[in-house]
Amino acid sequence: MTKAWSKSDWRTKPRIQMPEYMDPAALAAVEARLTQYPPLVFAGEARSLRRELADVANGKGFLLQGGDCAESFGEFGADLIRDTFKVMLQMAMVLTYGAKVPVVKVGRMAGQFAKPRSAPTEVKEGVELPSYRGDIINDLDFTPESRIPNPEKMLQAYTQAAATLNLLRAFSKGGYADIHQVHAWTLGFTDRDEAEKYREMATRIADALDFMKSAGLTSENNSELATVDFYTSHEALLLEYEEALCRIDTTTGLPLAGSGHMLWIGDRTRQPDGAHVTFCAGVQNPIGLKCGPSITTDDLKVLMARLNPKNEAGRLTLIARFGAGSVGDHLPRLVKAVQEEGANVVWSCDPMHGNTIKSASGYKTRPFESVLREVQEFFAVHNAEGTYPGGVHFEMTGKDVTECTGGVRAVSDEDLSSRYHTACDPRLNASQALELAFLVAEEIETHRGATGAAKRTA
Repeated sequence: MTKAWSKSDWRTKPRIQMPEYMDPAALAAVEARLTQYPPLVFAGEARSLRRELADVANGKGFLLQGGDCAESFGEFGADLIRDTFKVMLQMAMVLTYGAKVPVVKVGRMAGQFAKPRSAPTEVKEGVELPSYRGDIINDLDFTPESRIPNPEKMLQAYTQAAATLNLLRAFSKGGYADIHQVHAWTLGFTDRDEAEKYREMATRIADALDFMKSAGLTSENNSELATVDFYTSHEALLLEYEEALCRIDTTTGLPLAGSGHMLWIGDRTRQPDGAHVTFCAGVQNPIGLKCGPSITTDDLKVLMARLNPKNEAGRLTLIARFGAGSVGDHLPRLVKAVQEEGANVVWSCDPMHGNTIKSASGYKTRPFESVLREVQEFFAVHNAEGTYPGGVHFEMTGKDVTECTGGVRAVSDEDLSSRYHTACDPRLNASQALELAFLVAEEIETHRGATGAAKRTA
């Protein structure tokens, strides 16, 4: 972050995965309106998240990042926000017990409206049209009119993001997040016959809460047991929107991306001299960087220097996404590159994007077993390298969808058509997300045990 940086510098750089608007005047008018709108998040919140992520980088916290693949204008309402937030709280409680450190809760919410695509066009029944790029850009309907990028949709995205943040703040601080209530929800999951194998850990959590209550630590006399800090994040893909909501923090004089607490750069848009890296390099928000199989160690070193030149803990999160069976081929070389540079980073695992397949019934899906396997491989590499596996990154929803196969409720290929609602990529449903939290907690406990044994031996 240098004084010479300007929020419009990205406009002179190569840009990919962004729409070409047909009416420049309409686009300029929308950008001018957004520039006058209040920021959606505030600099103090972003700094708080950076401090919490710095603890994660130092092995004193764990990052849980999750939410929708792509937020929708049509599938929007208080119930959906509540249900996703509820599952995130349940996951965080289980992970907190397993990790024995605070869990940083970051939603893919209130801004995840744009999606990169593998091809600029798609073909259906011999008709070729531009790809759907998320509700902030165009529409899902397969018609020529729907696929025209419409800048006015940025205003609707802002309004929906503001409403989402308003409700999330109310849930976070208004008593809905009470730790005893959250655990009661989790016990409801483990009471099912198919979830019996997770009951023992749930019982241990209940015993710990009972002990705290007996010791006088209750939500009535300790507000931290009744409230949570909950942050938002999204991929910084549509840079016209990001620039329009960029503000100067009056406390520090530094630029802030006012669209969300944390931004990340996708695996397709991480070119060191590209538009997306240029924009993200200048804002003070925590930044995530997706790292797929094609990233080289040299590229990673350059990107770390560009995005975190002062090597500040909490600034940069590396989000590994390789696919089950491929983590051992790529992650060790990246871990070594980080060690060679002495870089302060958070290591997080995205086990979703590398495990997408097409089912026999023709649906795009993700097998639960592959998602779990990638998480296990991620932890195994960090155990071998002596580094800290600091977080997980999931596409999930609080709804009872059938988009990913497997899990304790055994969603089958034949079940996919019953409740397949995603506009882009398949998401874990509430049951699968919570089950995965139990399994990740077991991995964390194993990692803690291995780390403790190594220290005692040393």
